[in-house]
Amino acid sequence: MTVLNQMTRKRRAMAGYSMTELLVVCTLLSILSLTVFPVARFTVRRQKEIELRKALRQMRNAIDDYKRFSDAGLLPVELGTEGYPAELEILVEGVELVGQIDKNQRFLRRIPIDPMTGEAEWGLRSYQDDFDASSWGGENVYDVYSLSSGIGLNDIPYSEW
Repeated sequence: MTVLNQMTRKRRAMAGYSMTELLVVCTLLSILSLTVFPVARFTVRRQKEIELRKALRQMRNAIDDYKRFSDAGLLPVELGTEGYPAELEILVEGVELVGQIDKNQRFLRRIPIDPMTGEAEWGLRSYQDDFDASSWGGENVYDVYSLSSGIGLNDIPYSEW
């Protein structure tokens, strides 16, 4: 009987983990989870910022292309627009090229959605406005900016990008 008792005791001793081992594992898991959650949160924000930069670059390039076409005499220039589009929607709708029959030049497929606000509304600046103006003069579209009141990871407000 003593041999059987000794074997049973050995099995019980080897059967599970000690309380200390369980505490160490729980501590390590909690430390790892505390480091993963902030990284995941900043990853989503960083991705939205990348989308915002891409949308701004796309619209600004379209405005610059429109200006380039108007300076080359390929687009009719309305009085007071300085060769820039009168509205942002003109870049999507397209403009007839001068001297060409049924040739419509589009500069954007669609107006991108601002990832920070979730809407396709953008702040506009005209050529006659101040560089940091928050209201649009309405003469033309010289620049676009985000209407979000948030601040980026680089501590610069999204409206100043």
